[in-house]
Amino acid sequence: MTSDTPRRSGLRGLGHAGPSPWTDLDRPPLDAAALRRDLLRPGGLWTSLDVVEETGSTNTDLAARAREGAPQGAVLVAEAQSAARGRLDRSWSAPARSGLFLSVLLRPDGVPVERYGWLPILVGVAAASTLSRVAEVEVGLKWPNDLQVGIDGAERKLGGILTELSGGAVVAGLGLNVSLREAELPVPTAASLSLAGAVVTDRSTLLRALLREFAVLYGEWTAAAGDPHASGLLRAYADRCTTLGRPVKVLLPGDRELLGEAVAVDGDGRLVVRTPDGARRAVGAGDVVHVRPEPRVTE
Repeated sequence: MTSDTPRRSGLRGLGHAGPSPWTDLDRPPLDAAALRRDLLRPGGLWTSLDVVEETGSTNTDLAARAREGAPQGAVLVAEAQSAARGRLDRSWSAPARSGLFLSVLLRPDGVPVERYGWLPILVGVAAASTLSRVAEVEVGLKWPNDLQVGIDGAERKLGGILTELSGGAVVAGLGLNVSLREAELPVPTAASLSLAGAVVTDRSTLLRALLREFAVLYGEWTAAAGDPHASGLLRAYADRCTTLGRPVKVLLPGDRELLGEAVAVDGDGRLVVRTPDGARRAVGAGDVVHVRPEPRVTE
């Protein structure tokens, strides 16, 4: 989780002048009114839902609302983002309407602040579960919360999650590639649901299912005061974590490296790495590289 003071980005609504959103019929625009009818319910988690044609970053915009006292349950979706950010301040870019780019505003009453770090993991579990069930694509989670799919035997990144504190709230952002084509991939290690053979790529269907799944898991987590064991979140994450049981190289702050085997995720959401000397080290931040075992040489 990051905590900073992002700058405000401008929004451009769907009704403003600009290129028609129907220029690519494989990527129709989202219908905000229909989404609101289906998702906003009295007593439910989601209290508002806005879809904008373009903005710099949905996280930045929703963080500004949080500082102004916006209530829990606000959802902001952008058809395109010009200044999206991923983990470790990496940029995130994709063609308009080629994915789901959204942020949600959460105020987890009754949950100690030290357990807020489980929220990006909760988003990841909700997303992976939803996509595996609805799109029928097996989605895994690379620690801490990168969404991965396997294509031709290679692990490729489908999406990522970024959370930040603002105004006493948590803003959780998700970027998910849905219809990105091979020629549009920012890097060869990226992927999309379409390239992974998903049976469902309709963004409205996926968004509805994702927000409903998250609301259920969030309710269970907050009811357990954020306890990852009592809520079942830790087990659900471990079941989908592609990092566990793998040789890894963790790139730590300060240009340091940690080599070993990822053996567990602890109660604080840290990755536990067993080093070659048998020691166990818990890592709370870092970039993980899955290392392929060296092939055995047989005579």
